[in-house]
Amino acid sequence: MNLIDQAFERLKHEGKTALIPFLTVGDPDVDTTIEIIRQLESAGADILELGVPYSDPLADGPVIQRASERALKRQISIRTCMETASLARAAGSSLPFILFTYYNPVLQMGMDAFFAGLQEHGISGLIIPDLPLEEAEELGGRAAEVGVHLIPLVAPTSEQRIERIARQARGFVYCVSSLGVTGERASFFEGIEGFIAQVKRHTDVPVAIGFGISNREQVVRFSDICDGVVVGSAIVRQVEEAIPLLEDSARREEGLLQIRDFVAQLKQ
Repeated sequence: MNLIDQAFERLKHEGKTALIPFLTVGDPDVDTTIEIIRQLESAGADILELGVPYSDPLADGPVIQRASERALKRQISIRTCMETASLARAAGSSLPFILFTYYNPVLQMGMDAFFAGLQEHGISGLIIPDLPLEEAEELGGRAAEVGVHLIPLVAPTSEQRIERIARQARGFVYCVSSLGVTGERASFFEGIEGFIAQVKRHTDVPVAIGFGISNREQVVRFSDICDGVVVGSAIVRQVEEAIPLLEDSARREEGLLQIRDFVAQLKQ
């Protein structure tokens, strides 16, 4: 069974909601990303999104854009991100990994090499925000052949497409909490509860929510109506603020614990 499915099955049995952090791989460098992954796992993360840095990230807000810029300066590629999953596994991580990328890096790598890489490095899921359902048939089929879930995004504005997207989902349905790009928010799309209920009517796979969730109160709110909560920009901002500590060998542990503590208080 796919590790994402296993995680949701375990959490359902325990009566818990999945905490799904997002990290930009290579921010500030690969070795630190691996250490942060281990810290997030110990803080209670259940599944992890590995963000591929990209120069034109249509769905990402300024915090993740800055992280991508830092990683790209270190020549972090989609292949590097896959290799990071293997390195994290070798370092002791047992988290299911989801590769969050745009479609162009996939095409640049080539489909055969891309799917070989997913298998080689133990990637369990894919999120490609600029790949619409109507153009995902080939890639979705290839993903299914190798046991990788292509996880769809669905927004309140998806309207009549919500049913089609939800019915074809694998792994989980990623519900976008609000319009626009990623980033911490104080409020969400009006009618978000009704939107989540609508998605749930059309699928048997878990339903998670992301985009803008940044604190414990928001995680608790959505844990009542969703199977998973994705936190991205708020964690990437924690990494950004900790970089001066992470780059100081005498205070590196302090920086890692600062990030860990933030995620731990989301999970409590």
